[in-house]
Amino acid sequence: MTGARTIKADLVWTGEAFEPDRLVAFEEDSSASIEPAGNRRADLRLEGKALIPGFVNAHSHSFQRALRGRTERFPGGRGSFWSWRKAMYALVDEIDPETLKATAVQAFTEMRNGGITSVGEFHYLHHGSGRWDLDDAVIEAASEAGIRMVLLQTYYERGGFDSPLEPAQARFASESVSEFIETLDRLRARTTNELVSFGIAAHSLRAVSLASAKHLWEAAAERNLPFHMHLEEQRQEIEECQAAHGATPMRLVLDELGPDSRFTAVHATHTAPAELEELASRGGRVCITPLTEGNLGDGVQPLAPEIRSQLSLGTDSNARISFVEEMRWLEYVQRLVHEKRGAFVDGKGMMGIELLRIATEGGAASLRGTLRHPADYAVIDLTAPSLAGWTRESLLDSIISGSDNSVVAGTIIGGRFRESGENRRA
Repeated sequence: MTGARTIKADLVWTGEAFEPDRLVAFEEDSSASIEPAGNRRADLRLEGKALIPGFVNAHSHSFQRALRGRTERFPGGRGSFWSWRKAMYALVDEIDPETLKATAVQAFTEMRNGGITSVGEFHYLHHGSGRWDLDDAVIEAASEAGIRMVLLQTYYERGGFDSPLEPAQARFASESVSEFIETLDRLRARTTNELVSFGIAAHSLRAVSLASAKHLWEAAAERNLPFHMHLEEQRQEIEECQAAHGATPMRLVLDELGPDSRFTAVHATHTAPAELEELASRGGRVCITPLTEGNLGDGVQPLAPEIRSQLSLGTDSNARISFVEEMRWLEYVQRLVHEKRGAFVDGKGMMGIELLRIATEGGAASLRGTLRHPADYAVIDLTAPSLAGWTRESLLDSIISGSDNSVVAGTIIGGRFRESGENRRA
């Protein structure tokens, strides 16, 4: 782990292109600037490397990393989100603070090894051997991995629109919104790691009443915190909400919460296009998690151009942690849906620039007011075999369309460089 005030690589992404002869200069407040190198000598020289902004993972459940490989058998010939959820609940029964910390360190380290420098941890597994003791375990894990984390402290109060908590869900639940907010405020006050900040999440309208969701939204506004919620990942959720309230979950959010740029809907897989566009028109954001949505068989939301500026990406269940693949899946799935190439392109027809924006600026906006982006970088190995034949013009598209985590040589967070595969203690 190396700290440096100035870093020079062969190439630096400046927003529209890779440029040579550039220095990245880091300030004490973790901000950074890109400057002409000239004859200046850098504190750290990364030869054969390029710097791109660190990926911002807007949605993760780190404990679900322990499910990897445990849910891929289908005795009945098929599975669903709901059968997967039963397996997840079985995992919950096995977790204590020690196992959660170890699993989260594993997940966060894999994220850094894949170029992710910031994560929004949608944290609802709160209670282990004592109440709220798992919150500290996740914070300790992020500190050990050295990743920048927004702990999206998540409220959970019921098993469904008209059903009580299941036994495993008791480890998620708060006694009241007041207890939840008081616990959050205490946690914020005692957290001294400058890389850790906070947001508020309502798990979903299945798990949180509309009245409680309103209180949480107001609490986030009072504290100027981002607010996230799972919305309309499954058709069953929409059907049950319509039966209970006479409206879809998204319609209730639009009418009752009044979402703005602080609001991120996670998934929105089955949201009506008009309602999704209305959310975007108000400044609300949408986090897509292509690898998890594919793994769970959730379905696909045909993404209209009107909402693409509001997108971010997440690794969700962490069945596979690779933002290169998340970007590629985001593009390729929409190509299949729309039967055309170039689903995500900027005004000049550039695919890589738009996907990188979603994977970095989009995530930073979703976790608003909590990140010092772009002081964090992913370090790309220009000698990686999968990038053979690159040019400055083709490099970004080569990374997204033809590589994997093996091209990530390391990460820089606030001026501190760590090689991929380096000892996990940051």
